[in-house]
Amino acid sequence: MDPSEVEFVAEKEMVTIIPNFSLDKIYLIGGDLGPFNPGLPVNVPVWLALNLKQRQKCRIVPPEWMDVEKLEEIREQERKEDMFTPMPSSHYMELTKLLLNHASDNIPRADEIRTLVKDIWDTRVAKLRLSADSFISQQEAHAKLDNLTLMEINTSRMFLLDSLDCMYKLRTNLLSRGGAPKGHDY
Repeated sequence: MDPSEVEFVAEKEMVTIIPNFSLDKIYLIGGDLGPFNPGLPVNVPVWLALNLKQRQKCRIVPPEWMDVEKLEEIREQERKEDMFTPMPSSHYMELTKLLLNHASDNIPRADEIRTLVKDIWDTRVAKLRLSADSFISQQEAHAKLDNLTLMEINTSRMFLLDSLDCMYKLRTNLLSRGGAPKGHDY
C-alpha cells in the first residue's frame, strides 16, 4: 500500500459538517447520509466533506482532537513514553493534511495544529527508527508494533522488509555452511 492508498482509506473517516443547503437523506453503498439542513450538523465521510467544502456548500467542523491544547498533551506524552502511545485517530496525519489543505479557514489555529502534528509525527518516526535499529541489531525474528497508524507502518515497511530479508539470507547462508561461528547463536 502506498501513501496515496492510505490517504484514500482515511477519506472514509467521518467528520461533522454544517451544511448551507437542504437535501433529503442520500442512500450510498457505504450507508445513508443526511438529511442535510442549513445550520444543522451532520456526520459525513471526509471525501464528501471536502467535496462540499470545495463547492462552498458547507463548513467543516474540525475533529475534537484537532485542538492545540489536546495536541500539545499528545506531543508531550509521546515524548515521555518509550512505547508508542495511542493516537486520537488512526489517520491523524492524513486527516490533518487533508483538512488543513482544503479547509484551513474552518480550523482555528491551523498553523499551530500543522506544526504540532508534524512534531508528533517526527517524534513517532524517530521512535520507530530507534525500535527498528534495536530490532535489527539484536537480530530479532519478530516485533510487536502496538499503537502505530497505517501511515507510520507504511513509511517504514520497505526498510523493515528489506532488513528482515537480508537477515534471513545471512542466517540461511551461515546455517547451510555448517552453522553459526563459535560464540554466536543464530
